[in-house]
Amino acid sequence: MKVLTNTLTEIGGLSVFVQELFSVAYRKGIKQKDVLDQLWKVFIQSFPTTAMAGFFVGGILTLQFTLQVKTFGALGFLGGLATSSTVREVGPLLIAFMLSGKIGAFTSAELGTMRVTEQIDAIRCLGADPLQEIILPRFLGIIFASFFLLVGGLFMSIFGGMLMGVLFSGINPEEYIRHIPTLVSKVSLINSVFKCFVFAFVLAAICTYKGYTASGGSKGVGIAVVSTSVQTMICLVFMDWFTSVISDAFFTVVGS
Repeated sequence: MKVLTNTLTEIGGLSVFVQELFSVAYRKGIKQKDVLDQLWKVFIQSFPTTAMAGFFVGGILTLQFTLQVKTFGALGFLGGLATSSTVREVGPLLIAFMLSGKIGAFTSAELGTMRVTEQIDAIRCLGADPLQEIILPRFLGIIFASFFLLVGGLFMSIFGGMLMGVLFSGINPEEYIRHIPTLVSKVSLINSVFKCFVFAFVLAAICTYKGYTASGGSKGVGIAVVSTSVQTMICLVFMDWFTSVISDAFFTVVGS
């Protein structure tokens, strides 16, 4: 019962926090320069990690599918199968996990430190709104940067899969790429982009909320960071299922 109560409390607090951010953005506006600075900062810090994760995700899936398609003599479809699996489900989720540890933990620790050292209160005492000055630029910057990082990671996964196909599966790049358009449809690409945006939003909301509400000194910052990592991963898995259900229902209705 206590777990359920704490969960509902966290969901309620997060919902109110996001609503306040949207309200501040609507009433006071968005400082575009600060958002762009945060976007660039997050992108530069996280691109190597994302690129490496995407590369190995594509490579691993290619090696796994090689064992299956060779049995049926369908090695020509290796690129399409590996890319389809990466784009639809595996790639966005695993790359989002990597970003949650890279971006989420860092942002939560940064904001939590500012909270417990009373820097956020000092900004409020100077007559400025910390939500507008500090939180909103990070929130939007993380969303846009995470989205671009996830999309870039997916492209790296295709490259990694193609390289592994050439080195270990014995097929040339043209043969690997040939059947990708056949098995990766526009619906798959739209679904993947939708998942990337949702995952980026979840990551940005949780890490900024946990950092902004941290308390209890350095111990509280540590608790906020751990809580950010755990809650982000749980929410990402849930949203992966939820977006899959929504996407399938939507495209079924549109198709009919």
